[in-house]
Amino acid sequence: MKRAKISIIGAGNVGATCAHWAAAKELGDIVLLDIPDKEGVAKGKALDLACCGPIERFDSRVTGTSDYADIAGSDIVVVTAGLPRKPGMSRDDLIQTNVKIVKSVSEQIKVHAPDSIVILVSNPLDAMVYTAWKTTGFPTHRIVGQAGALDVARFRAFLAMEIGCSIEDVSALLLGGHGDDMVPLPRLTSVHGVPVTALLSAEKIQACVDRAKVGGGEIVKLMGTSAYYAPASGTIQMVEAMVFDKKRIIPSAAYCEDAFGVAPGAKGAGYFVGVPALLGAGGVEKIIEFELESDEQKLMDESVSHVKDLVEVVRSQFPELA
Repeated sequence: MKRAKISIIGAGNVGATCAHWAAAKELGDIVLLDIPDKEGVAKGKALDLACCGPIERFDSRVTGTSDYADIAGSDIVVVTAGLPRKPGMSRDDLIQTNVKIVKSVSEQIKVHAPDSIVILVSNPLDAMVYTAWKTTGFPTHRIVGQAGALDVARFRAFLAMEIGCSIEDVSALLLGGHGDDMVPLPRLTSVHGVPVTALLSAEKIQACVDRAKVGGGEIVKLMGTSAYYAPASGTIQMVEAMVFDKKRIIPSAAYCEDAFGVAPGAKGAGYFVGVPALLGAGGVEKIIEFELESDEQKLMDESVSHVKDLVEVVRSQFPELA
């Protein structure tokens, strides 16, 4: 059986932690790539991780490099490259710099890994997925952003803390853009089948929602830089679903037109927005759509509006991506 090849672009905290989780789960062989100035970092982290194999009992080959030729044949490419947030910065503050970085990376992916599925992690996420799509020209099912997996994980964690139950029993869903514009769905949130509304007051549920929305910012204030354990974990959850063709439904920034009223009738002019997506060997194999209540649809429309605004900023500053 052919072993999967997973390339991770960016050997910083998020990229290196993605490599860690992927190796520990033995999802395939891993290439960790960074710019030439940081080639030693990529090689050093790859070697350090490879030396964990005998202890953690994984056989994944881990390679560090700055040469994009080494990503050839990749099944999945994870893009974490870009500037991390600093205290006082919003995700949107990163847009101009990170569009340039993601555009450059995507050009290399198009040349060296033309058949890969690309997962974007760089912020602002919704704009970066769009940038990679336009730059690579890949079909939309092979371009997806990691956001919902992280947002839902934070929401579930905060609910479990509040309820005092196992995190494993909390099931939740969030839609929309990554961060402050995410759309909570408490009516579809449960604890082993018991509606969360029967266990917590509306105020406590809302407090968990609000904390999930600013969860990344809370960590930036504490550490002085972006989170990396949970973003990497959410990303590798998506990679695992694709490598093993699990057909898992994971909230992801996936391409939408008519779904959830994102861009009705806009053939080929939709947007990448957080929705429940069925992930398998083909990438995003299906959007799981359902009817929203009127107040939920209003929040979704507002969230999508902000995604559209971000994309317009990209288009105005980088006309070649329009």
